[in-house]
Amino acid sequence: MDMRLILSGLAASAALCVTPGTARAQIFVTNSKGNTIGEYMTSGATVNAALISGLDFPLGIAVSGDKVFVANAGNGTIGEYTTSGATVNRALISGLNGLGAIAVFGGDLYVATSSLTTEGSVIGKYTTSGATVNATLVQRSGPISYMAVSGDKLFFSDVVDKLIGEYTTSGATVNPLLVSGLAFPLGIAVSGDKLFVANGGTFPRTGTIGEYTTSGATVNPALVSGLTFPGDIALSGGNLFVVNQLVNEGTISEYTTSGATVNTSLISGLNSPTGIAVVSESVSDESSTWTLLLLALTATFGLKLVLRRAA
Repeated sequence: MDMRLILSGLAASAALCVTPGTARAQIFVTNSKGNTIGEYMTSGATVNAALISGLDFPLGIAVSGDKVFVANAGNGTIGEYTTSGATVNRALISGLNGLGAIAVFGGDLYVATSSLTTEGSVIGKYTTSGATVNATLVQRSGPISYMAVSGDKLFFSDVVDKLIGEYTTSGATVNPLLVSGLAFPLGIAVSGDKLFVANGGTFPRTGTIGEYTTSGATVNPALVSGLTFPGDIALSGGNLFVVNQLVNEGTISEYTTSGATVNTSLISGLNSPTGIAVVSESVSDESSTWTLLLLALTATFGLKLVLRRAA
């Protein structure tokens, strides 16, 4: 038996394994009354129900790479954390009044604030490092409930005027009445040329998810129906994840983008959930990378030691 050949093969195999580890798709949810962000798998399994704590009435949430951004309505800040729960900057952006929805695209954060005395609202644009690009990128007379960014387009919902509007990410107006005549529109999710909108409804089991094109055409105004106060929504792997907003409790439901029910109680026991973000892409797991690197080094040096003794 050729020990040199066998050990060489082992060392080569270990070296081939030195690739970054990956984490499966994850769901991050803000619990506004619990002042936490919980982390779950898209299968519904709990990773950490209080991954991030000590927040101040968290509402909007956005994830970019390994960073989590959260809007704290209580103290008017945007906090930055890692997807593993470590604090980067609790007040990355501060001094914001009437803070609510946030969205991230590329290296930019879009932050919606509403006047405390009027129905007016503003969308500010910042870098993900906290620098101000344009604090008044968009100014409008109505409120902004939720936002979604796709390419160079920014979509927002207005629960008072019951509409979806569209701007460019540079602040130019595209169509302030892209979709109108909605019933309590809240969360928005965009996939290709499809726009999904959560209509909260005014009574239990009257909420819907409507489907439209990004040009405003109606595909199905009640793609999913019979929901109880649906709020924020997110897309991942061809499925829709819906926050069912209830005081002191709440759930996450899952449906296909064709409207079929996957699981109406995928995640339960939440504390007034408000915002949701789903990480579809694999996230590098540095601990796995180092473990595999040590394995490769051990195999390599072990091979050298055996060969030296055998010489």
